Amino acid sequence: MTEPNPMVSPTSSRSVTDTVNGSHKFVIQGYSLAKGMGVGKHIASDNFTVGGYQWAIYFYPDGKNPEDSSAHVSVFIALASEGTDVRALFGLTLVDQSGKGKHKVHSHFDRSLESGPYTLKYRGSMW
Repeated sequence: MTEPNPMVSPTSSRSVTDTVNGSHKFVIQGYSLAKGMGVGKHIASDNFTVGGYQWAIYFYPDGKNPEDSSAHVSVFIALASEGTDVRALFGLTLVDQSGKGKHKVHSHFDRSLESGPYTLKYRGSMW
């Protein structure tokens, strides 16, 4: 049995997780001309950077999949840079041309703390 060494001092460590906030405004001019371009066809935003990662927004005026109703649009946020298991919270809101009508599409900020951020697994992952 070894005796405790009185010369050993306690150690400690810390892990800090940074949170980065950002926003991107994607304006679609001529929306009425885009409607009817076909299911699965999209309009993409320019890439933008938040938290050291590139992101893009994909807007499908007639829906992304055939089962989507043409009366509805689809909107996705996508990881546009290399990365694995990128964790993010995000909200998407559509604003009509008057700028007054706002329609929340989705927000991960409403999730419970237990479910945590959404994880995008690889470049091209979309939610």
